[in-house]
Amino acid sequence: MQIRDEQAGDIDAIRALHTIAFGQSQEAGLVDQLRADGDSVISLVAIEADSIVGHILFSPMSAPFQALGLAPLAVQPAMQGRGIGSALVEAGLQRVAAGPWRSVFVLGDPAYYGRFGFEAALASGFRSPYAGPYLMALALGGPLPVREGRIDYAPAFAALG
Repeated sequence: MQIRDEQAGDIDAIRALHTIAFGQSQEAGLVDQLRADGDSVISLVAIEADSIVGHILFSPMSAPFQALGLAPLAVQPAMQGRGIGSALVEAGLQRVAAGPWRSVFVLGDPAYYGRFGFEAALASGFRSPYAGPYLMALALGGPLPVREGRIDYAPAFAALG
């Protein structure tokens, strides 16, 4: 398996991947809108046998410090459970750590994202429409500068409802 940056020729395959992985097109539309808005900071694909089998995207968040949101993450359903999603998260976090970002937030399964160091407790002081046990944060390069305040995902997320 190879992980690389998204390329222009990948857009249709990424759209199809998200549609099949989520069983509907909302996340595919989210990726398209994030890209159109210039809010795709890191977008990686996993390639196996010349096909895109996974995708991850990080977008900027409004926060009291420089932060990214990890979403969405998709893996071909027939390929799930093979470590593709984990490899994408790890590769993405390595890219994020090389930049100016202080944190990454994710809304997801604590058992899954906890393996990468995400903690619900670290996000618990932040106000967000997604606040609760599934909103998690990962601090990068030391403790967060502040542990409370308002956070918001990129504007395209508002269309998800």
